[in-house]
Amino acid sequence: MPNTQTHQSSITSYELQITNYNTIVGTHDLIFLTFDTLRYDVAQSLWQTGRTPHLAALLPNTGWEKRHSPGSFTYAAHHAFFAGFLPTPIAPGKHPRPFALQFEGSTTIAPETCILNGASLPEGLVERGYRTLCIGGVGFFNQCNPLGKVLPGLFQEKYWSPKLGVTDRNSTEHQVALACDRLQAIPQNQRVFLFINLSALHQPNYFYLPGATTDSIETHAAALEYIDRALVPLWETLRKRAPSFGILCSDHGTTYGEDGYTGHRIAHPIVWTVPYAEILIEQNT
Repeated sequence: MPNTQTHQSSITSYELQITNYNTIVGTHDLIFLTFDTLRYDVAQSLWQTGRTPHLAALLPNTGWEKRHSPGSFTYAAHHAFFAGFLPTPIAPGKHPRPFALQFEGSTTIAPETCILNGASLPEGLVERGYRTLCIGGVGFFNQCNPLGKVLPGLFQEKYWSPKLGVTDRNSTEHQVALACDRLQAIPQNQRVFLFINLSALHQPNYFYLPGATTDSIETHAAALEYIDRALVPLWETLRKRAPSFGILCSDHGTTYGEDGYTGHRIAHPIVWTVPYAEILIEQNT
């Protein structure tokens, strides 16, 4: 059961009740955070035991939703995400998607789906008047080579430096500081689509647990605790700016020796099972 201790937070959230995603686009800033490599079992365990209180203040009262990723590693998963194919609910059936691109024959586009023009969600949102920002994390966003430019190239603004990447133990703080700076610089009447690929969970993550010298499921959990604290300024900045709709999810999980596997890019349940949440953040009036 979740920790019943009351958590005092400056962030106000409310129960998500969206019947038509078309009512969100144009009225809300859109926030998409991928917790790179985050395992569902770890995310939900930390929520249940009260170890991620700031995220818990935003999540539904059941915590993270269990979903299946469309990809087993960062590049594949994000290509699907930016085409409108987010992690899929685990229950059988056809599940309507929040956002989609015009695509004949899709069986998961419903009346409540926001259908965009273009080859990607960022490009489609530009047509709807959004300013699109990408704050990269892992190597597929580093813009250091042609491959590393593909995903960031979908956005109007794209940022990456080593201090945002996997080797900097303060990466989330740096990513959040940059996001807050840009959000504060853009006029409040300009709607924004902000994407951040949070890199801290990806290996190496041993430095988030004092005394650890190798990555493990325990250091993975410690990295999520770090991210939980580091994201607080972002939630506060969003509240001051505009009402916001956010999608929080992992792109894939990773193994730490289960069934002899270590890492990801494999078809293992731990890799394809990911945490997912949709959140609404009220504007501070």
